[in-house]
Amino acid sequence: MFVWEKEGSEVSNNQSVEDKAEADIFFESSWETCNKVGGIYTVVTSKVEPMLKYYGEGYYCIGPYIPDRSALEFEKLPIPEGFKEIFSELSMEGIHCHYGRWLTKGNPKTILVDFADYSHHHNEIKGRLWEWYQIDSWGSAFWDFDTPLVWGWAVGKLIERFEARNKDKVIVAQFHEWMAASALLYLKNIGSKVGTVFTTHATMLGRAMASADVDIYSMLDSIDPEKEAVSRGVKDKWSMERACAKNASVFTTVSEITGIEAEKLLGTKADVLLLNGLDITKFPTFEEVSIKHKDHKNAVREFLMYYFFPYYTFDLENTLIFFVAGRYEYHDKGMDLMTDALSGLNSWMKDNQPQKTVVVFYWVPSNPRNIRQDVIEAKTYFHDIKETLEESRQDIWMRMLCQVMDDGDLGREKLLSADTQAQLKKKLNPFRRIGTPPLSTHELFDEDKDQIMSGFRRNSLLNRREDRVKVINYPIYLTGADRILDKEYYEAILACSLGIFPSYYEPWGYTPLETSALGIAAVTTDLAGFGRYIKERYPDDNPNKGIFVLERMGKSYEEAKSELIEVLKYYVSLEKHDRIQNRIRANALASLADWKHLAKNYITAHNLAVHRIQRP
Repeated sequence: MFVWEKEGSEVSNNQSVEDKAEADIFFESSWETCNKVGGIYTVVTSKVEPMLKYYGEGYYCIGPYIPDRSALEFEKLPIPEGFKEIFSELSMEGIHCHYGRWLTKGNPKTILVDFADYSHHHNEIKGRLWEWYQIDSWGSAFWDFDTPLVWGWAVGKLIERFEARNKDKVIVAQFHEWMAASALLYLKNIGSKVGTVFTTHATMLGRAMASADVDIYSMLDSIDPEKEAVSRGVKDKWSMERACAKNASVFTTVSEITGIEAEKLLGTKADVLLLNGLDITKFPTFEEVSIKHKDHKNAVREFLMYYFFPYYTFDLENTLIFFVAGRYEYHDKGMDLMTDALSGLNSWMKDNQPQKTVVVFYWVPSNPRNIRQDVIEAKTYFHDIKETLEESRQDIWMRMLCQVMDDGDLGREKLLSADTQAQLKKKLNPFRRIGTPPLSTHELFDEDKDQIMSGFRRNSLLNRREDRVKVINYPIYLTGADRILDKEYYEAILACSLGIFPSYYEPWGYTPLETSALGIAAVTTDLAGFGRYIKERYPDDNPNKGIFVLERMGKSYEEAKSELIEVLKYYVSLEKHDRIQNRIRANALASLADWKHLAKNYITAHNLAVHRIQRP
C-alpha cells in the first residue's frame, strides 16, 4: 500500500498517477546532498538515475555548501544563463550558490548553497516562523537547529527566484526531513505555486522517546506530543516537522510504521508512502557474490587467527561469522536485544553444538582511543609467520606432492623442513598469549560506560575458550585501510553468514536491505519499515528463509528475545547447502526494494502535489 486514503485526496489506492511526471522541473533538497551523514544520503544517491529517467535535464539536487565535504563529491561547473542573474541577486543578500554536478551515479545537476554570510538572520527567521506557524524555537534551539534553519530559508529564496523567471514551467520541490523544512514554509508563506513534498524519514519525537526506552507503539494514542517534545528537548524540531506535515502540498513518510507514528505525533496522515529502495544493478550478481564471499571470508579468517589464536584455537572451517552494523543507538537498533540473545545462543551451543563457533562483529563506530597494542603486535607476529610459510611455499608444495604420491601422510614433520620448523617455533613463541582475547579491537574512552562492552560483560560474553559465541567490538568505520581488518563495509559484509538487525525503532532499515542485496541472510523486525514491507508481501511464508522478520510489535522484550534466540539456533543448525539457499533467498527478496519498482511512488507524490497546486 503506497498511496494512503485521505479525505479530500485526488488519489486513492485504486488510481495511478505515476506513469509520467507532470512537472517540468523537480528540485530535490536535502541536507545530505554532497554531505554524507546518514540514510538520506543513500536514499537520494541511489535513486538519481530513476529521477533522471522521469525528469531528464529538469532534475536538480540542492544541498549545503560545506567546503571540506563538498570538495570530495562536487564538480563545480560554469553557471548556466538561466541561473546567473538569480545567483547574482542572492549573492548580494549573502547567499552564495555553487553550480555543478554531484559525483555520484548519474551525475545530477546540483546547486550547493553557501549560507555562512546569511547566518546572522537566524533570529529574524525564527521570529517569522513563530508568527506564521507557531514554531517554538526560542531559547531551546541550538546550532544543530539554527544551521539547517538558515540554509533551508536560503534554499526557499533560491526556488522563489527561479519560479519568478520560469512562470511557464510546472515546478515540484521535495524537502527531506526537518533540516530542509524552512524552505517549504518560506514558499508556502509567499504564496508560491511550486508543488511541495515533505518527507519525514523519522520523527524527532519518536526517535527521542524510543531512545529513552519508551514503548511508543503501545501508547501512541495516549501521548501528548507537545508535552513530550518539551520534556525531550525537541520542541523546535517537532514544531518544524508538524508545520511542514500540515502545510506541504503532499506529506510523505518512508514506511508504514513511520506513517503510523507521524499521524499520531505530528497530527497529519501521510498522503503517500515513499518506501526506500536501492539500485540493485550496483550490486554484484549472486554468482559474483559467491566468489567474493569466499575471498573476503578467508581474509577475515586471517584476522580471527591473529585476534584469537594467540590465546587458543578453534576450527575456522566450522565457524560462522555474524555481524551488526549501524549508528550507535544501542536500544533503537536492537543491540541490547541482540546481545542478550547471543548469551542464550552461547549457552545452547555449549550443550548442542560444541564443535561449532560463532564470531559476532559489532561494526558500530563509537569512541575509540587507539588500536589495542596487543592486537597490533599479534598481527605483526602473525604476518611474520605467514611470510615464513610463503617463502617455503615451493618446497612445501613439492613435499606435499611427494607424500601424496607415496603414502598420503601429510604430517607437519614431512611437509616442513627442519630449518623451517625451527624458524616457526621461534616466531610462534612471542605470538602466544596468556588470558582471553580482548572484547574490543580498540581501547575506548569511558569504556566502563560503553553500552556494548557493558552488554558483553553482563551477558558473560567474555571470549573464553569454552564460549561458543565470540564477540568483537569494532568501534570504527570500515574504510578499507584501518590497519586491522582493512576491509570496506560491503567487503566485510560479504565475509559473513548473517546480519542481525533486531531494531526497536527503525523507520526503514537500509542495513538489512543492503545485506540481503549482497546475498547475505539478514534479521530485521516488524518495527522496521523494510521488515514490514517484506512481511506484507510474504505474510504466510516460512520466516526462516533468507530474511527473518522478528515480531516486536505488541511483543514484550522477553518474547522478542526468545524468538531471536530460536532464529539464531535455527541458523547455526543449518548445513552449508541450506545456508546457501538462505543467501539465494535473501538476494531475491532484496530485489523487491529495487528503485525500478519503488521510484514511481515519488512520481505519484509529485503529481499529486501538482494537482493540489493547480486545483487547491
